[in-house]
Amino acid sequence: MRTELPIAMSNRHCHLAKADIDTLFGKDYQLTPIKDLSQPHQFASEELVEIKGPKGSITGVRVLGPARTASQVEVLASDCYKLGIPIVIRESGKLTASPAVEIVGPNGTITIKEGAIVAARHIHMNVQEAKDFNVENGEIVNVEVDGPRGLIFKDVLVRSGETHALEMHVDTEEGNAAGVKNGQLVRLIKLK
Repeated sequence: MRTELPIAMSNRHCHLAKADIDTLFGKDYQLTPIKDLSQPHQFASEELVEIKGPKGSITGVRVLGPARTASQVEVLASDCYKLGIPIVIRESGKLTASPAVEIVGPNGTITIKEGAIVAARHIHMNVQEAKDFNVENGEIVNVEVDGPRGLIFKDVLVRSGETHALEMHVDTEEGNAAGVKNGQLVRLIKLK
């Protein structure tokens, strides 16, 4: 059974629905890819937005592509204090009852009624890799990080699908607390 996999950190960013891209950047606007991400067909774009909450705002938030069915903002826990919104930790795409925020682009502004989340730590892997690790999609595992600030990440969600590439994702606050570097190998620990 395999246990080692790479880890990567993710900073605050947003995913936008096509209609919201049009509102923020202009009708029929196409995002401009600047870097491919580890997950197939996903990219960081040149486009940046401002996120506004009841207490404050954050500028320079990167838009990731391609367009999604629903817009969402993934922030750090400390960002929630600055924005004045509750910390809601969720799997990407699970937006029900998450905080509202305003998103400001160069050509317009939108308010998403729900969709501001702190992304739950998770592991992407394809179907064969899930078999190799002896885990299933949706399973919760722990992950051990070695090093001077080593720790065990608990409650890590396994996300397995045909188009997933092997990598654990944590946000920059979690990664920095553990002293990890992008691409560092960590160890999956099964709970059952």
